[in-house]
Amino acid sequence: MRVMVIVKATADSEAGLMPSSELLEAMGRFNEELANAGIMLSGDGLKPSSHGKRIAFDGPGRMVMDGPFAETKELIAGFWLWEVKDMEEAVAWVKRCPNPMPGPSEIEIRPLYEMADFGDAVTPEAVAPHERACEIIAKR
Repeated sequence: MRVMVIVKATADSEAGLMPSSELLEAMGRFNEELANAGIMLSGDGLKPSSHGKRIAFDGPGRMVMDGPFAETKELIAGFWLWEVKDMEEAVAWVKRCPNPMPGPSEIEIRPLYEMADFGDAVTPEAVAPHERACEIIAKR
């Protein structure tokens, strides 16, 4: 099963406080363990929301909003994509993670949808463009 592991933002991460060299080294070692175990598919830290934009959709309309965004506890500071056996394995790995922030922090784990989850909506016509996109990505 694939999961997204979400590092929640804090006031420090939103202020652009950079991690210490000790934390960078510890996270590097953790990422190396994940990669060696075949768990980590991808992962990165995100710049504060003040560097970002949001696009709101309403039918055909689009509205672009500049960051920063309110409610720090609702923002993301980083992420991993992992391939794990089950949620219990993901939880076990997160428990081994160094604290990603200088103070209190949270990490959220969310399973990704797989095509089989969409039931009858999965037709050959619906699957084909997704498969082509995956092939294009794999060639990069």
